[in-house]
Amino acid sequence: MKILVGLSGGVDSAVAAYLLKEQGYDVTCCFMRNWDSFANNDIEGNPTILQDTCPQEQDYMDAQAVAKKLDLPLQRVDYIKEYWDYVFTYFLDEYKKGRTPNPDILCNKYIKFDAFFKRAMDLGFDAVATGHYASTTTKDGFTYLSRAADHNKDQTYFLCQVSKEAFQHTLFPLGSLTKPQVRAIAQKLELDSVSTKKDSTGICFIGERDFRAFLTNYIPNKEGNIIDIDTGKVLGKHIGCMYYTIGQRKGLNITAHKGPWFVAGKDVTANILYVCRSDHKDWLYSDSCIVTGINWLTDPSYLIPEECTCKFRYRQPDQKIQLERIDDTTARVSYPQKIASVTVGQEAVFYDGNICLGGGVIDQVFIGEEDLNQKIIAKTREN
Repeated sequence: MKILVGLSGGVDSAVAAYLLKEQGYDVTCCFMRNWDSFANNDIEGNPTILQDTCPQEQDYMDAQAVAKKLDLPLQRVDYIKEYWDYVFTYFLDEYKKGRTPNPDILCNKYIKFDAFFKRAMDLGFDAVATGHYASTTTKDGFTYLSRAADHNKDQTYFLCQVSKEAFQHTLFPLGSLTKPQVRAIAQKLELDSVSTKKDSTGICFIGERDFRAFLTNYIPNKEGNIIDIDTGKVLGKHIGCMYYTIGQRKGLNITAHKGPWFVAGKDVTANILYVCRSDHKDWLYSDSCIVTGINWLTDPSYLIPEECTCKFRYRQPDQKIQLERIDDTTARVSYPQKIASVTVGQEAVFYDGNICLGGGVIDQVFIGEEDLNQKIIAKTREN
């Protein structure tokens, strides 16, 4: 089989390429460049803007070193326009609405397993492979996305919006390995450019940024009031609702009033940020939500259970839930134990044991029959 491996310049994809070659596949590597700081006005909040070599080019040089060491061909492809059009524009639009999107999920959906995947198929490859910590399970001729052996690193959460057809032609070589094992393989192979390289963090394909400063390149600051839900008092000023997420504690700059304080709600139209004190954190808790745009990853014959588990954010322990399907892509998700900081705009990802059923965007959050955010706004207006 001919395999096209996404080689990022990091340790995970490097070891993935090595393992596939060892298993006898015909392996070609491909480096994707999806961001151009100067073309995209990525100036404020960019700690590397004045460096002689930008991080993307350093990653490419590291990928070249890996490919040379493994004696594998390396291609390079740019998806800068596609990333801007399908990932970053949506990312900004959601932030303007006061929602909290996940760019890693969007990048997997539109770039790695769409543009890159289609290119591989058009070039005659049999499958693609990446360094994700995930695996697949084939049953009755259908390939399901399933968790990695290393549950601490499992990345199926970020793959929930990928087309299920793509997983029929995708390999995850790291599915049975832990991160320490991957680094040990890289060190044994003397892949010096990546073996001790720290994991990439920050925004997918953009990197680490001073997030507030970064957003000012694209969205102007808009100062507004920070209001205590319980008293209706103005506690301070924020710089724009889009800069804060539900449950956030740090960076609120509330100094004259004893806390700690947590972001509990937003009124984007009125530009108000609502907070609760640590002794009134019940304002953070919900018992159900509406999830829209669900991408189901199962075969049509698979019976999706009404009772399963869900992650409302990455690395969150599995939460027991009940699914009430409203239509093909919408569901009401109820949880018997109230959960804190379920956030509009983030992803809810469903699991049946180790099988990832799919996921969608959290659109509304409820306590009882009331929209939690609207309840918070109404409470402060009473005050």
